[in-house]
Amino acid sequence: MTTLEQQVRASVLIAFITLLPVATAAQEPGKDGQDSMDTSMSMDSSMSMNMTRADNQAPLGVMGGDMMAKGMWMLTYRYMRMEMEDNLIGSDNVSPEQIVTTVPNRFFGLPGQPPTLRVVPTQMSTDMHMFSAMYAPTERLTLMGMIPYIERSMEHGTFRGPAGTTRMGTFTTKSSGIGDLKLMGLFSAWKSGNHRVHLNAGVNLPTGSIDNEDEVLTPTGARPTQRLPYPMQLGSGTIDLMPGITYKGRSDNVGWGTQYLATIRLGDNDEGYALGDAHQITGWSSYSWNPAMSASLRINASSINEVEGIDPAIVAPVQTADPDFQGGDRVDIGIGLNFSGQQGSWRGVRAAIEIGLPVYQNLNGPQMEADWILNAGVRIMF
Repeated sequence: MTTLEQQVRASVLIAFITLLPVATAAQEPGKDGQDSMDTSMSMDSSMSMNMTRADNQAPLGVMGGDMMAKGMWMLTYRYMRMEMEDNLIGSDNVSPEQIVTTVPNRFFGLPGQPPTLRVVPTQMSTDMHMFSAMYAPTERLTLMGMIPYIERSMEHGTFRGPAGTTRMGTFTTKSSGIGDLKLMGLFSAWKSGNHRVHLNAGVNLPTGSIDNEDEVLTPTGARPTQRLPYPMQLGSGTIDLMPGITYKGRSDNVGWGTQYLATIRLGDNDEGYALGDAHQITGWSSYSWNPAMSASLRINASSINEVEGIDPAIVAPVQTADPDFQGGDRVDIGIGLNFSGQQGSWRGVRAAIEIGLPVYQNLNGPQMEADWILNAGVRIMF
């Protein structure tokens, strides 16, 4: 990491930490204690009632999009599946034959490494089971913790020898386990009528493994067990900062919102690399037919940098082993449905589903393109 990059990241961290007490101080009660108390109680009551509306919360795919009423808990289970197939260089489709005859192998010159890539991923699926809890100790602060269980599977095609387009065979690698733990605080920054702004202050802790291995098929026909490339690992291996800001508004049966959220890597992991910084902007609108059901439309734009550094144990003639062939830009459109129980034992129980389809992808080097993303989950508030 260069000195300039270190200075930029340090500046972001300092600014981020500085904003937190400012946001909290902006919500401190005024001198008229009784008026402030009455206003706070009114806001708590209003928020508590609105929390039962299906359209009150952000779409399921938005992380840290909602604050809770004081004293409330919310437990969430969310299932996410992502399917990827075929490959892009930038925004252009490329075939496996094009990749193995034209894309240089960065490891060429090391023992057994051919001049071009000879193994091409053809399909990848990711299943994530996310368990999270939220609690609001005050009206102005909501705390959140999230831990995922992740299952990844990637199919590959191997081409025979150091050159040519003769296919040797296929193989599949898999990894599964606990991912990185995320902790986040949501700080109320501004309220006016049906408009809300809060700051997101999160940290990603490296509880996911970064040394998963599996058996592969090499261009020589051997089947060694090797460390899996970067997209197949379960964690980042680094402590990461997650700053953001979220706005929500509503009028009658129509709601809307937008969020910016970043992931800033604060250093390299024990294997000598850091995943790329990520920046995400999302915006949504929702419509509610009645308090129990709503639909949402969301657009999500993300930009992820290349991997910095390199894991010396990840050496293979495949694009996923190259740190420069990671990250890129993507825009998705998501359509969601939200359901919320209104009475009896179902009050406080929410179910939601959202499916996302990429409409734009510009990827760094040859990478698999995303086909679709599904989010489905259940939330229980009490």
